[in-house]
Amino acid sequence: MTASEKQKIAVFMDTAQDFFTSGYRTYSEASATMQKKYYFMDDDAPAVKPDQSDGFPVNVNDSAKSAYTGGRPVEQRRSNGSDDSLEKIAAEVKACNNCSLGGLRTNAAPGEGVTQPLVLVIGEGPGAEEDAQGRPFAGKAGQLLDKMLSSIELSRNTNCFIANVIKCRPPGNRDPYPEETSACAHFLERQIIQLKPKFILIAGRIAAQTLLKTTEPIGRLRGRFKELTIADMTIPLIITYHPAALLRNEDLKRPAWEDLKLLRIKIEEISGGN
Repeated sequence: MTASEKQKIAVFMDTAQDFFTSGYRTYSEASATMQKKYYFMDDDAPAVKPDQSDGFPVNVNDSAKSAYTGGRPVEQRRSNGSDDSLEKIAAEVKACNNCSLGGLRTNAAPGEGVTQPLVLVIGEGPGAEEDAQGRPFAGKAGQLLDKMLSSIELSRNTNCFIANVIKCRPPGNRDPYPEETSACAHFLERQIIQLKPKFILIAGRIAAQTLLKTTEPIGRLRGRFKELTIADMTIPLIITYHPAALLRNEDLKRPAWEDLKLLRIKIEEISGGN
């Protein structure tokens, strides 16, 4: 299928979804010019022979692989091997225009922290302050996150790396669209492979649903450990509320604290706190 054919299908499906949910878009993304930019597509890549490895973990099925690749040909996906690096990923993030957010951002926010983290913290995406600084969790929610991490002896400066499922700010801090998370997914996967964290802390509904490919509400997802398998790694993860949600609703602080205590206990059990 050609890129043009894919764009037409994507526009039709997205417009139909808007009609049956919240109505047609009323801003310029609905124009033909914006549609072409908004839906980043490539022509279908040549089929990969069965005995070839495309670098994906064995637990990711074929339908999910397209979400990890952002629509690029197979030859351009193989960047999560020994020649990859956090610096290379960050440079690609800053130059990326694989979805409409690339043309709207001030700065992309690839991620920051130590290169061999005990815990990888994964949030949703940049807000206004993060867009201005090019850093994840740089605003008030980030300040609260730092306090939350400190309460269980964690820090982005000593034993954590912080990243988001999308690297550019959606307008008005709206939820990212599926095509935006798909275009960004390979960046986060490659970061996880390079970082090899011992634990993952997921902050917020969008990040949890994106990584676990579920529609379950965060209230059902939090409070217990799950596992994420990527490449040859199976990493324990726990989900909690996003710090921004805690700023809006103080009633969530108690369950969030319970989640953090569970993480600290698991850290002590598995790694002795190191």
